[in-house]
Amino acid sequence: MHPTKPRSWFTRFTKWTAHGAGRPGSFVLATAVIVVWAATGPLFGYSDTWQLAINTGTTVVTFLMVFLIQATQNRDAEATQVKLDEIIRAIEGAHNVLLDLEELEEEELDAMRLRYEKLAEHARRELRRGRGDTGVPPLSVGR
Repeated sequence: MHPTKPRSWFTRFTKWTAHGAGRPGSFVLATAVIVVWAATGPLFGYSDTWQLAINTGTTVVTFLMVFLIQATQNRDAEATQVKLDEIIRAIEGAHNVLLDLEELEEEELDAMRLRYEKLAEHARRELRRGRGDTGVPPLSVGR
């Protein structure tokens, strides 16, 4: 089964760039550029132009990569959220109110987190008393 091919040229480009930037060959290429630049220092007398070349090049590449990688991360995070929402929706007994937590205001999210922290605290107290916290038998280690 093949992954779905994105239709947008920008999506294809950002995915391709993010994938390529994370490859060992990209790191080797970037390292080689720095080594060549450093090796040419004596040739150019460590001039301001020599320094400006690497500073400008790295700044431009970094500036563009921030936007491309952020676009990829945003898309991946959104896909993960949709998958998690589907899991919550599909599990009987799960609270559907949790489906879009990432859209809540900070105060609402803090209140929701506090509720779950209290649930966790209660579950830990129950475990210390020798009780289960899920209604499911504990996993046994070994045979």
